[in-house]
Amino acid sequence: MRIAALGDAHLGRAYYSHATDGVNQRERDFEISFEAAVALALEQQPDLVVWLGDVFDHPRPTYRSFCVAQRALQRIRDHGVPLVAITGNHDTPRLPGTGSPYTALAGAFPEMHWAHRLSYERFELPGLVVHAVPQMLTVDATLDALDEADRGRDLDRPNLLLTHPRLPQVEPRYADINEIEVDAGRLRSDLVLLGHYHVHTAVRQGIWYAGSTDSFSFADDPDRAKGVVVLDTDSGECRHVPLEGQRPLVTLETVSALGLSPSEVHAQVMERASGVPEGAVARLYLDDVDTEAWRLLDLDAVYDAAAGALHLKLEPRFANVTAHVELPDLDSMPGRWERYLVDQDLVGYDRSRIKDLGLEYLSRAVEVAE
Repeated sequence: MRIAALGDAHLGRAYYSHATDGVNQRERDFEISFEAAVALALEQQPDLVVWLGDVFDHPRPTYRSFCVAQRALQRIRDHGVPLVAITGNHDTPRLPGTGSPYTALAGAFPEMHWAHRLSYERFELPGLVVHAVPQMLTVDATLDALDEADRGRDLDRPNLLLTHPRLPQVEPRYADINEIEVDAGRLRSDLVLLGHYHVHTAVRQGIWYAGSTDSFSFADDPDRAKGVVVLDTDSGECRHVPLEGQRPLVTLETVSALGLSPSEVHAQVMERASGVPEGAVARLYLDDVDTEAWRLLDLDAVYDAAAGALHLKLEPRFANVTAHVELPDLDSMPGRWERYLVDQDLVGYDRSRIKDLGLEYLSRAVEVAE
């Protein structure tokens, strides 16, 4: 049996302030990647499609995100392929009894198999038994569900376990919300497919993280391709099929600023900025940069040089200081506040309102200071 699996898609996640036709550009990027991943999965001619949780970035997705998922399900239905889906740590409500977006999807696509009720589900398919452990509210509840899945294993057919944990055997670069950590030894099944970790990884024999459908940030190791996985239950082989054409996240060549004058630092930063690939999200480290050279850097000119990029972030590492406290001119504070907000994940909040409130408070502070 051939199974095509998609990991985290995080529909609705947005970064930076760039928008196209009123839609945050990174949010649209992630929608495009998800849609491409569904198409790529179906191209593998699978007998089963699996969604491994965190299709949505929030348990209250927007109407737009919900429609993207609904269209994908219709496409899978049109291909006549069954689907099993579990919830993840981002799109599971934190209170029992609170409505889940998967409840509405299950009502619209009742022929598909859904594990979203904070409980273990067992699905019997031709030639396969799927044991689905969705995101739970506690570690103990997760372990109980995994034990139930272990007891429910079939002796005559392959058993596939689906769940969405953090494993200590694979250390992500960052902690995430509502994570459930379990040891890989508690995942007892013939085959195991996991959501949550955004990089495709073979944990041990028979256990794989599918990886995400896009690189959401630099913490997702953007140099490693994102896509879908295809699992052959007969051979036990799991292969990663990468997506192509995604927006690049690039780390530019570091500016080694020790001993450089402010003008030399500025020249090197401008050179790096002008070389950012078109449409890329880029970051540039400045190592051992003098605080005065950093203060004199013409940021407007730098961002103009990188105008072809979607976003450029400068990361200074200051020389001869253990903690740098920058004291900018008061007049520059509004612009700095707006640039700061660009990098903040404000999903679920009114970004414009937050910006306006910040500018208002800064204005009051400047008045008091003067």
